[in-house]
Amino acid sequence: MSASVGITRYRIVEDDIPSSLWHEVDERLKRNAFRDIDASAEERSFGWVSFDNMLDPEFALCPPEKGPYLTFTLRLDTRRVPPAVMKKHFAVAVNEAMRSMRDQGKKFLTKEQKTEIREQVELRLRARTLPIPACFDVVWDTTRQLVYIASTQSKLTELFEELFTHTFGLNLEPLTPYFLALSTLGAERQAELDDFEPTVFAQGGA
Repeated sequence: MSASVGITRYRIVEDDIPSSLWHEVDERLKRNAFRDIDASAEERSFGWVSFDNMLDPEFALCPPEKGPYLTFTLRLDTRRVPPAVMKKHFAVAVNEAMRSMRDQGKKFLTKEQKTEIREQVELRLRARTLPIPACFDVVWDTTRQLVYIASTQSKLTELFEELFTHTFGLNLEPLTPYFLALSTLGAERQAELDDFEPTVFAQGGA
């Protein structure tokens, strides 16, 4: 419903999709649903939620079926400790450790000790930091076997492709201009597409 949105388009690679898959969509989505990490210190969680409600990983309120389309959302929650916050609390922890060591007659922290302190500080700060949610809507046109996700971020689309294949046992092929041209012209003209050279449309003046 936004004024503009970035979308990545795919086609399903498999020509013969088992008819039983359509009866398993709900269960497959639930098996790979988003799991909340608010009460933990985990850094990241991702999975499917309802297209209409990001708080509905069970699809209890809004089923994914909408006519010939399947709609669902990839939710990704990420905890990020700001670098400045991490730097401050790491310095505080190191100073406390140094005071304790001086009381024991020692002068230096080893590299391993500093690494352990950093890990403990990061874990403690993550537990106090709420994860930031992000949602990316997915639409699957089951008539033409086209899939759309509302993102063009390469890392996100890679995550989506892996999760989609894991969930449904189907592979996705990005509909780049090359593949769109190939689908329009036919495989017999693939050699022509492969032989095309880039065109320079404008050059800077002297």
